[in-house]
Amino acid sequence: MNTCIVAGGAGFIGSHLCRSLLEKGYRVICVDSFATGTEKNVHNLVDNSRFKIKKHDIREPLMINEPVQYVFHLASRASPVDYQKHALETLETNAFGTRLLLTFALEKNARFLFASTSEVYGDPEEHPQKESYWGNVNPIGIRSCYDEGKRFGESLVMTMHRETGLDVRIARIFNTYGPNMTAGDGRVIPNFITQALANKPLTIYGDGSQTRSLCYVGDLVVGLETLMFKDNISGEVVNLGNTSEITIKELAQIVKKIATSTAIFETKDLPEDDPTRRCPDITKAKQLLNWEPRVSLEEGLEKTVSYFRSLKEGS
Repeated sequence: MNTCIVAGGAGFIGSHLCRSLLEKGYRVICVDSFATGTEKNVHNLVDNSRFKIKKHDIREPLMINEPVQYVFHLASRASPVDYQKHALETLETNAFGTRLLLTFALEKNARFLFASTSEVYGDPEEHPQKESYWGNVNPIGIRSCYDEGKRFGESLVMTMHRETGLDVRIARIFNTYGPNMTAGDGRVIPNFITQALANKPLTIYGDGSQTRSLCYVGDLVVGLETLMFKDNISGEVVNLGNTSEITIKELAQIVKKIATSTAIFETKDLPEDDPTRRCPDITKAKQLLNWEPRVSLEEGLEKTVSYFRSLKEGS
């Protein structure tokens, strides 16, 4: 039975990945410091004999005394509010943490997947963004702890691959949403949903014309698994996201409708270095992995609103 390490496994995306891997018969070790991940996200997995939680900060060496075949590195603060508040930790996680996990994978002769981000493209001058685009990132801005942290992490992964032959692959994840997101984490979907359910003004930054392309977490997990488990693609970098572009204002209107909210809209200044357009070119994912999103925005938002509504009713 193959064993998967999921670093950041109690987080939003990591918890869905852990569940899916268990359903496919893998043994899963969820490694998480619980800085942002929560035991609640994985509480329904703990009774599975193939699932184990190891509380650990990846900025320290990881010790697992058993064979490991796959290492998914999803450990990093990912919301702008959170990573700007913990900027040094975010940089260290994507630098020292990535280096230590790569060393761990090399020692175990395990395949390694690095969860990077569309933020490596910054405020893009190319649209949609292809994997070949080098990006337009402010290296000293307030978001650089995450953006440049991930860019440095990618460099570490590829350098280790070239120098040691370690089997690696990099996923550049575009905006993803779904159950297990944290209310109030500063990202647009949980912000809009929590405001709509409370009938409070939906905060739109700028004029709302900036765009996002939103991928449901279930689709993303399929992409991560396919990228990890496909043989003979070591060293590949692949965009994973939805190509259906929508303005922030349009998104707010859809969330309001699904949540049956009476909330009004409220505008505020656009945050520093906030990208105005974000949409992946997923041609490579289609050709290399035969992957593309299947869940429509309305279907995914209905599931996500239901999740946040259940949290509200349970509080």
